[in-house]
Order: sequence, then structure tokens, then C-alpha cells
Amino acid sequence: MDLSGRTAVVTGASRGLGRQIALGLAASGARVIGVARPGSEVPSELEAFPLDLADVDAIGTAVADVGDVDVLVNAAAVMSERRSKTLEVSLADWRAVRDVDLDAPFALISAFVPGMAERRWGRVVNVSACLGRMSGPGTAGGLAPYRIAKAGLNAMTRNLAHELGNGRKGVLIDATCPGHCRTDMGGPDAPRSIEEGADTAIWLAGRDATLSDPPPTGRLWEDRAEVPW
Repeated sequence: MDLSGRTAVVTGASRGLGRQIALGLAASGARVIGVARPGSEVPSELEAFPLDLADVDAIGTAVADVGDVDVLVNAAAVMSERRSKTLEVSLADWRAVRDVDLDAPFALISAFVPGMAERRWGRVVNVSACLGRMSGPGTAGGLAPYRIAKAGLNAMTRNLAHELGNGRKGVLIDATCPGHCRTDMGGPDAPRSIEEGADTAIWLAGRDATLSDPPPTGRLWEDRAEVPW
């Protein structure tokens, strides 16, 4: 995969999956802008961009001068309390998760994807979760703000892909389920490594495509294979 000459924006770049994805794109030759909370450190291979994604209203203005972006990876996320149920969670806690996990990706997509479509080349990778699927683990209840925000991210992925012609305008939009990884969120006993979890996002960001015959897009991927929503 060669991303030389491309510019990528990766959120959550100070740790975990976001950091690993950002480093993978940098190793492929991309100029990588690593978005992280103010005060966080990002690897020296990246261009640090301090930004609090919880302040959704400020995102558009904050990134207005970034310039052309070819790859957007929405990797930043926050988890709700383990036992948070729909009828028990407070509106404040609901919004705190939704702001980062769903509304911030929307704001960044709104900022960068119109330019991708105009230039006829772009990749958007939304790091989702199997807990956001409407099948299997996504329907088990609990973790309500997180599950529902990720389900919304899945829906936005599919909807946007259709709106952009499923790749026929040069922009591929996909979601990936990294699985239960050994991150701060997943914990030290999770079965998958960070490298395993990040691999599919890196692969999606660098896929080749033509306008006349684009690869499958608007899908949910795990280990480079499509999985049901």
C-alpha cells in the first residue's frame, strides 16, 4: 500500500487503535495529522492536532484551515458505564458518549468529504464496534449509549456511501469492527492485539479503486471480510 502524497486525519491518535492506525498510515507514506485531546502526546511520526471532540460545535471552525484531506479515520471513542441501560442513563451521560462517538465523526465528515468528492478520491473509515451491530452482540442490551451511538455510526456509513454512488464518485466509506482488543477501553485481558484490531482500518484506507468499477463499500468489515450489520 502506497499513500505517498496523501494526507490523512486520524482521531484518537494518542493511544490505542487510533495511534496504531495513524502509525500504519504514516508507514505507508501518508502525511498523518493525529487528532487528540489537548495535553495528549502523539507519536513523533505524526503532526499533532489538539482538539477536544466532545466540543462538537467547535470542530468545523477548528479544522477549517487543515486543507485537503484524502483519508479520514474516525477512531476516537468513549465508552458508557458498563451497566448503563436505556431507562437508567442520564441525558448528560447519553450526550457525552454520542458527542464523541457519533456527532464528532459527522462533523469531520462534513468538513472533509465534500473535498474528497470534488477531487474524486477519498477514503473514510469509521471505527465502529460489533456491539453496534443489529445482529449478534449488538442486540443484547446494556451499554446503551455506546451501542446505540455505534449503530448510528454504522447507519451513517451506509447512508453516506449510497449518497456518494457507492464509490463511483471516488470516495469509499466503510466501517470496521476491530473486535475486543487490548486497549485502555478493552482492558489487558482482551483476546486481540491492537495490531490485529487496527489492520482492517489501515487496509480500508489504502484500497485501490476506479470510478467505473469500485470495490464494495458502505460495508462493515472485520479482519478484511464483510460482516452483517
